[in-house]
Amino acid sequence: MDSETPFTSLGILFILIGIAFVLIPIVAKLIPEVDLEKIPWFLLYVYRRDNFVFATSPLLIIISVFYSLWTYLHR
Repeated sequence: MDSETPFTSLGILFILIGIAFVLIPIVAKLIPEVDLEKIPWFLLYVYRRDNFVFATSPLLIIISVFYSLWTYLHR
């Protein structure tokens, strides 16, 4: 039972990060009057071209990579 706990927490973390990755571009597209480019680049990166909007969080990506490595190395 103890060996399942890290995998459960890792799975929940990945689900939350995935939800954030899905919601960020939707919010960026729905609220065009808010200047999302004023948010620091390491918190939110927004790319807009014509009708295409790509938004992500480099900080979330870095945290997820480090957490994945930490979980992998400590099992």
